[in-house]
Amino acid sequence: MIRSLILTAALCIAAFQAQGHEFWIDAEDWTVPSNGTVTADFRNGEKFAGSAFSYIPRRSVRFDMAVGDAVRPVPARLGDSPAFAVPDLPDGLLVILHETADSTLTYGDKDGRTGWERFLAFGAHKDFGELAARHDSRGLPREGVRESYRRYAKALVAVGDGAGSDRAFGLRSEIVALANPYADEVTGGLPVRVLWDGAARADAQVELFARRPDGTVEVTLHRTDADGVAVLPVAPGHVYLADAVVLEPLEPAADGDPVWGTHWAALTFAVPEG
Repeated sequence: MIRSLILTAALCIAAFQAQGHEFWIDAEDWTVPSNGTVTADFRNGEKFAGSAFSYIPRRSVRFDMAVGDAVRPVPARLGDSPAFAVPDLPDGLLVILHETADSTLTYGDKDGRTGWERFLAFGAHKDFGELAARHDSRGLPREGVRESYRRYAKALVAVGDGAGSDRAFGLRSEIVALANPYADEVTGGLPVRVLWDGAARADAQVELFARRPDGTVEVTLHRTDADGVAVLPVAPGHVYLADAVVLEPLEPAADGDPVWGTHWAALTFAVPEG
């Protein structure tokens, strides 16, 4: 048992270290009947496909669940897989929240690209603006760029009637659904607000992964307005991952400390048929 837990922990840490990949909470069923059990995995991967891994307390800063006004810690234990498995939840919109601890990485040469090229490619993908100029203006070397990253994931699951609404839960980087995909009319799209330190992020990129009923995934990019709101196109029978990333400059206290920090907000949900 001890060897199994050690192996599980090692695999989970390796999964967290896959920085360029998305991290999300993936429910087994997005609509659960009254008195049923909600189960969900932590996943890390690309294009809305990835490996599931267990709950490791030291890799988690926060792991909570909310229905209505009640917010409480998830009763998870070391090595739980799926990470979330809770029975007999009250009817309503269940919000699962997970904030990871910080991880770090150094951009090295890989796949024929230098570490600097990989850093710039990541910045372009996540819409970090004039990253090379921002980096150079701080007098930072282009070799061995070191980064810290943290993930903030939310999932919306309907229990019973699924009534209720999402809201801001104080995550530093957060995506808030402004409509309930299980109870509201969303044929015109699902509005979301992107927050950073509780304030709306204007003109922020939101990457949307849409998994169709046949399992194929479409990726589209969207932008928030002056109020931090983006309207995401959704369709019945699809499962969605919305992703938004903040790049924060860090002042290293010692050689080898990270000079940039990324903060990944993720929101997963489904739009039921009919």
